[in-house]
Amino acid sequence: MTSPSTTGIELKTRRPIIGEIVELISSMRFAIALLAMIAIAAVIGTVMKQGEASTNYINQFGPFWYEIFRKIGLYTVYSAWWFLLLMTALVTSTTLCIVRNAPKMMKDMRSWRENVREQSLLNFHHKMQWQAPLSRAALAQQSAARLKDAGYQVKLVEKEHGTLVAAKQGAANKFGYIFAHASIVIICIGGLLDSDVPIRMQEWFFGKTPFNGSGLISQVPPQHRLGVGNPTFRGNTMIPEGQNSNTAILARPDGVLIQELPFTISLKKFTIDFYSTGMPKLFASDVEVRDNQTGETVKGTIEVNHPLTFHGVSIYQSSFEDGGSKLKLSGFPMSGNGAERFEIAGEVGGTTPLNQDTTVEWSGFRPFNVENVGPTDDPRAVKQGKSLEEELAQSLDKHTGSAGKNAVNKNLKNVGPSVSYKLRDKTGQAREYQNYMQPVTVDGATVFLAGVRANPSDNFSYLRIPADDGHSVTEWMRLRAALQDPALRAAAAQRYAERATPNSAAGDALRAQLQASADKSLGIFAGSDKPGGFMAISQFLEKVPAAEQEKAADVFMKILNGSLWDLWQVARAKDKLAPVSEDETHARFLQLATNALSDAFFYGAPVYLQLDDYNEIKASVFQVTRSPGKNVVYLGCLFLVLGVFAMFYIRERRLWIWIKDDASGASDALMAMSTQRKTLDFEREFEILKEKLPQSAA
Repeated sequence: MTSPSTTGIELKTRRPIIGEIVELISSMRFAIALLAMIAIAAVIGTVMKQGEASTNYINQFGPFWYEIFRKIGLYTVYSAWWFLLLMTALVTSTTLCIVRNAPKMMKDMRSWRENVREQSLLNFHHKMQWQAPLSRAALAQQSAARLKDAGYQVKLVEKEHGTLVAAKQGAANKFGYIFAHASIVIICIGGLLDSDVPIRMQEWFFGKTPFNGSGLISQVPPQHRLGVGNPTFRGNTMIPEGQNSNTAILARPDGVLIQELPFTISLKKFTIDFYSTGMPKLFASDVEVRDNQTGETVKGTIEVNHPLTFHGVSIYQSSFEDGGSKLKLSGFPMSGNGAERFEIAGEVGGTTPLNQDTTVEWSGFRPFNVENVGPTDDPRAVKQGKSLEEELAQSLDKHTGSAGKNAVNKNLKNVGPSVSYKLRDKTGQAREYQNYMQPVTVDGATVFLAGVRANPSDNFSYLRIPADDGHSVTEWMRLRAALQDPALRAAAAQRYAERATPNSAAGDALRAQLQASADKSLGIFAGSDKPGGFMAISQFLEKVPAAEQEKAADVFMKILNGSLWDLWQVARAKDKLAPVSEDETHARFLQLATNALSDAFFYGAPVYLQLDDYNEIKASVFQVTRSPGKNVVYLGCLFLVLGVFAMFYIRERRLWIWIKDDASGASDALMAMSTQRKTLDFEREFEILKEKLPQSAA
């Protein structure tokens, strides 16, 4: 049997595939790649709003991209399967790195590296040799004492031809690497515990589905409700004053989930204070929390950044809403020749039938509004370069905001309560309105602001109804109704013609011609055949030759203004009221009323609702959270701080002194020193030890 020959060639066995995979996963390059991908995902999750309603994403991206982004989970990045996979891979990679390297580091921290040889010490950059008139044992003891005095741990090791003094300081530096890596694992685990992964698990395996209908919370089926044992959640609950709640709403991309709470929150009082600009300064809620099983009760005040924690669930003050304020309003027709005032009541959050075809949805109430009521550009002021048609076609959409464009603080003023509502017709179409309770002074005129918008994303445009002598809209409503009454228009035209031609010598023909012109002007402005106002006048004047348009417009507007004045007097006479005096105040009112009558054709509402009285009911919005991973994350942050501190502020130093006997009875010493990071502090410490160690005892 022949023995294998040695050829000097070393045969290397291939490492098992599992070992290579473990090495790859626990490598630094793999961890850095994962961190880069997680950072990119975090950027996406920050830029793109998370957990919004599906309709919001469809409106923003369109149906095609909405579906693509939905499938890859961009609307819920932090709970998407690929993000969870990245987090799991990072935890696994960091854990394997700790498992592989921590034992080596711990062993190295305990090690004295006493197997070092004299020849190796001679190769160190930081070294020193000296001779001392002491025995080897005495010099070793003296060196050890001085190193201990300098803060080193020391061990004496007897060698065959000498004594080795091994010293170390700052070995805990390696704890920094262990703590820093462990903190990543701990923080990631804490983050996963506080994520909606447990909720996703219940949706995947326990049949829980979001609810996208309407109705009372108590009537939501069980498959849309999460039990009190849910380990983690973050939801909102709105509680009006004097009421309570034992559930929270968890928003999902395609609906909501109802979270059962282990306690009942009762809102006793809600307090709010405002800055002069109208921004909330402070809002707080006095609450009572009662355990549903034991009856244990806790009272407290919840403010922003001052939550109340009860049985592991934290209750934060999130915001505030209207809790169903009771409203009393007066309604005025905005079409036809009727001006009869009627009363209507509502509750914020509820609905009220207006007629067979229209329903009022009360969407909001504000007890006060701080608005900019400074001077603005009059939308009907003639601008250079605009055509006559453009000037006459100025309409409601120019009255944006609250009549102010430049937010100058000195013009901020509380303009009183306002109410918001939607008028929904039988086809489901709706427009939103916002009306102020009190008149507001804008550009020197006292007007009632009636806002309207077709889409929630639009700003409100405001119809300005001038206030009459009684600070009401009564006179304008009377004039509006009279404008739609052909008989009153005819009577006003006759009165205007008689007033414009007091001299009977002018002849009946001229008076009749003027009466016909006035009646026609009122009819055009009233929109007898089509939408009226200044737009109708503009379309009428287009038929006049261009050279005569300016003159025709002056004549038309003079007749219209005069006949509108008489229409107002005729309407008052019909209601058995005395005529108003011809003065500057009433002339200004008629001018503003004419502008408002033109804008009213764009208002798009069958009625105008004016707030008369209210009983405000406030509601507090709480964020209710159970976050078991919070303390875990805090622990991870502590580990991270300790790790960074250890890595940057603890310097590991190793020092050896090789002592051997001299032929003359003295001792020869060789000292060498090393560190992982050579700094100026290390250099100074080495110089100090060079001066301190060679001294012999007195």
